[in-house]
Amino acid sequence: MSGWEFVRAKARAYPYVLDALLATFLFTASLAASQSDRGPGFVVTVPSVVAGALISLALVVRRRRPFPVLAFTTAGTAVAIVVTDGKTPYAAMVAVAAYTVASRNERTLAWASGAAAAAVLVLTALLFTTTSWGNPQSLEPIGWIGMAVALGYALRTRRAYIAAIEERVRRAEQTREEEAGRRVAEERLRIARELHDVVAHHIALISVQSGVATHLLRSQPDDAAIALGHVREASRSVLDELSTLLGVLRQPEDAGAPTEPTPGLARLDELVDRFVTAGLKVDVVTSGRPRPLSAAADLAAYRIVQESLTNAQKHGAGGDTRVRLAHDFDALHIEVHNRGGHPASTEPPPSGGHGILGMTERATSLGGTLRAVAEPDGAFRVTATLPRPEKDPA
Repeated sequence: MSGWEFVRAKARAYPYVLDALLATFLFTASLAASQSDRGPGFVVTVPSVVAGALISLALVVRRRRPFPVLAFTTAGTAVAIVVTDGKTPYAAMVAVAAYTVASRNERTLAWASGAAAAAVLVLTALLFTTTSWGNPQSLEPIGWIGMAVALGYALRTRRAYIAAIEERVRRAEQTREEEAGRRVAEERLRIARELHDVVAHHIALISVQSGVATHLLRSQPDDAAIALGHVREASRSVLDELSTLLGVLRQPEDAGAPTEPTPGLARLDELVDRFVTAGLKVDVVTSGRPRPLSAAADLAAYRIVQESLTNAQKHGAGGDTRVRLAHDFDALHIEVHNRGGHPASTEPPPSGGHGILGMTERATSLGGTLRAVAEPDGAFRVTATLPRPEKDPA
């Protein structure tokens, strides 16, 4: 923290101390300046000093009571003008009070208050002292108070401008957060629909297998048939409920959604061939012994590779892309490395659809992780880890 920032912080923390120091300085400086004048200046008397002390004391509370302080300092200075026959140095204190009013109120009210204070001081000097109407010294309060009001209102305008900019920035940030939240919700809804399709598919298999088992069982066939019949009826009920749920979740534009089987890594070669045909250079490397994945993880792995290759095709500018699948006992590690074309940036490249956000949601919903990083040489790397089930799926 610089010295000036330290002073500003202390001033905001102790405003009354600052105003007390300001009042003391103005009172002392006014007396010293009047005594250094070689001409017929201000005559120090007890009434004039008491008036000056009261005027300066009122400035201590100028922030809390700006209008009463302006009125009091104006009245006190007018009294001092009369006592000293127009040679009072306290007009600067009235200017400070007028500045405070202008910095906290609208323009019309600020200028009206300053004009009233200046008029009182000028008319007091002209009507109740020996000051002549043609003496320029009698117009000095107008200059002091006019400059103070202009400075105070300029400060108020600047504060309002800064506050408006900060509010605009805050609203823009809030809008970005709301947009990000909306995209997350839409992506989760889409993932939920696909996962429901997967569940429905497996329940359909259960229904078919239980029907076959009904005809194959030989021991206690009657009881087994009844039990398996209940299983089959329950499976049908679940399928009907899932069908209704999917009908609610699907948007109108999804009415023509494809009904083909849910994709997985078994269709990875087909996916890569499509991108190679489109002109993207793709190299697929597999390590480790492939182990079964859950249906959700298999779908997520396919979608992550698909979205990464889409980004590489859109923003890779012809760079080679390597897809690496590392099979561990407890997890599948995916790396898609596009070696060229992306700008050196800490932000992932933009993509149509759901992009990096969707891939991240897929990975985290399964307890995994995903990281997308732009490298300094223009390459872009997507790495993901998807955990395997504790037991191999049937």
